[in-house]
Amino acid sequence: MRNLKLTVAYDGTEYVGWQRQAEGVSIQGLLEAALAPFEGQPVTVHGAGRTDAGVHALGQVASVRLTAAIEVSRLARALNAVLPVDVRIVSVEEESADFHARYSATGKTYEYRIVNAPFVSPFIHRYVWHVPYRLDLDAMRAAAELLRGHHDFAAFQSARAGVRSSERTITAIDWQPGSGSDTPIVLRISGDGFLRHMVRNIMGTLVEVGWGRWPAAAVTSILASRARSQAGTAAPPQGLILLAVMYHRGSKPA
Repeated sequence: MRNLKLTVAYDGTEYVGWQRQAEGVSIQGLLEAALAPFEGQPVTVHGAGRTDAGVHALGQVASVRLTAAIEVSRLARALNAVLPVDVRIVSVEEESADFHARYSATGKTYEYRIVNAPFVSPFIHRYVWHVPYRLDLDAMRAAAELLRGHHDFAAFQSARAGVRSSERTITAIDWQPGSGSDTPIVLRISGDGFLRHMVRNIMGTLVEVGWGRWPAAAVTSILASRARSQAGTAAPPQGLILLAVMYHRGSKPA
């Protein structure tokens, strides 16, 4: 039995998210359907993260166990030949028996993209949040810095998260300024793990700061409250991209 690591990129616009659902097409379901003919029976694919409906990925990671002897390079080409054009296998690698896409991960990096202009280019509108009113990016940067480090992020998780601990560590927060209708503002955020909707709730809160509803320092009291009701509304899914998943071996992102 071989344990394979798949790095996957996808445009999440048309899908119900990563996870297989009773209704609608999921990325997990597409991969399992594409892999089953090689194995001659159903297979189970495990993802590093369960991206929501409309969320995109450039570096999602999946693991799957196969007995099929096909070479990994041929398998990648064969899967891309049958998958929809908005889902691509970037690479396939053989891994040790104990590798698991989710449980072996040591961290993830996401990007969230906003176009802060009167209109958004039709060529990128599927991948950004269009915010037409002026944002104070300096205030948003100051607020984001208060999130760096180890905190209880309960105020920024989905009310239905159901996790044992809401403590996480944000290791890096970087900004790329935008310009006009086709160059988005980009927030890149890395951490040892993220709660359900955490990045979208953070961005929604930062936009409230940028709009002037709250001062940057309000983030500290929002964190301390541990109450979802104290943070901003979740930013829409289309601006979010799972950029990379990190693992111990060589400390390189997938």
